[in-house]
Amino acid sequence: MTTDLAARAARGALSTGLGLVARLVIQLSSVVVLARLLDPRDYGIVAMVLAIAGIGDTLRDFGLSSAAIQARDLTRAQRSNLFWTNTAIGLVLALAMFAMAEPIAAFYDEPTLVPIARAIALTFLLNGMMTQFRADLVRSMRFRSVAQIDVIAPATALLGAVGLALAGAGHWALVAQQLVQAVVALVGFALAAHWVPRWFDRRAPMRHLYTFGGGLLGSQLIGYLANNVDSLVIGHRFGAVPLGIYNRAFQLLMNPLNQVRAPSTTVALPVLTRARKPEQFDSIVRNGQLVLAYPITIGLALLAGVAEPTVAIVLGPKWAEVPPVLRLLAVAGIFQTLAYVGYWVYLARGLTRQLLQYTLMSAAIRIVCVVGGSAWGIVGVAAGYALAPMLAWPLSLWWLNRSTTLHVASLYQGAARVLVAGAVAGGAAAAGAWALPDHGAWAQLAAGLLAGLVAVAVVMLATPLRRDLAVLRRSARAALRRPRR
Repeated sequence: MTTDLAARAARGALSTGLGLVARLVIQLSSVVVLARLLDPRDYGIVAMVLAIAGIGDTLRDFGLSSAAIQARDLTRAQRSNLFWTNTAIGLVLALAMFAMAEPIAAFYDEPTLVPIARAIALTFLLNGMMTQFRADLVRSMRFRSVAQIDVIAPATALLGAVGLALAGAGHWALVAQQLVQAVVALVGFALAAHWVPRWFDRRAPMRHLYTFGGGLLGSQLIGYLANNVDSLVIGHRFGAVPLGIYNRAFQLLMNPLNQVRAPSTTVALPVLTRARKPEQFDSIVRNGQLVLAYPITIGLALLAGVAEPTVAIVLGPKWAEVPPVLRLLAVAGIFQTLAYVGYWVYLARGLTRQLLQYTLMSAAIRIVCVVGGSAWGIVGVAAGYALAPMLAWPLSLWWLNRSTTLHVASLYQGAARVLVAGAVAGGAAAAGAWALPDHGAWAQLAAGLLAGLVAVAVVMLATPLRRDLAVLRRSARAALRRPRR
């Protein structure tokens, strides 16, 4: 059982990882191409709406996708009832967003936002209808289908956005990108799931699913508000152009990072839910942290080291204010990733009340740090955003230790080794890039990446960190191994 679960997790990680690579290519292409076709103000205006719209999108899910995935048993009637519940919530939120368009514009003092908010409101209904189709595929561990649709939808949306941007549509190209992605995702997941919802069945037991979803909703909503307080503060205090600059740094780094971490939950949750023995559960969490954290931490550290040449190449000269923000967001991403495995544990064990308590604490830390940092402009906001997870990460493991039987000492030790590798990679990359100040962005980028990769390879091979390489190799082999029929 342990070997089978580990193998299924690894194969799921492989399918998800391949899809992730494709999505990252799409994300980077979107950043590179659209940043040259649109202005910072275009991004800032749409980001103002999306910062608030995301709150509604969290409400739209209501935690019911995770409730369906983690449930031991789920009847067809329950699945249909969840579909209609998510659809109804999406419809209500779409109408609410339409009605709130003018107050949103007044909050930012930006009348242009009214038609944008009303157009984006439609995504609530579309995503509400899509939620349970996607959850059903994840619950069935059909990770390949999920990965394929998660690639096709943003790719189609990007093509539409580029076409509109070339035609001079401005910020409406970004609005259309949101709508097209929602439509394609709904159609794709509905066709792949191969089921049609029945009418709502009042006899089906739903209370435990709603209870789980409602408990998780509080954590998700608080987490979303904390994660987006930076955009709200910048948009309200400094306007569309500074928010557009900050948003490009965020899109270049944090959005791809979220695309890495979210699929990890897609794989980890159904696997951990089926882990019966404590030692099996602990092993999956411990190894999962290493598999997730090593590549992300080293990648973010390298990016922080070569931030200036990267921005010059990827975004162009009009985005010269992005690099310091990008470096600070990279630090934030590293510590957020280290704490992410705790989220798997809370969901797999149904500990939504404990997750809510921890989320409240970490959200308060982030809000205080970001609002305080805003006194120094967008760089100060980014610094506050980076400081918050540095403070909250050790608290996350302490909270896990109080709430579960998980042995967190090994997680502290594993995270320490990951941070050492990241520090070496980032420091060496920065030194390599700075050693060639007069040789152009491409030469600086190449020198920095080469120096960082060589340095981290030496550290990984010549120190006790070498033991973690064995874990990574085993996970890779398990992912590539064909399942037994």
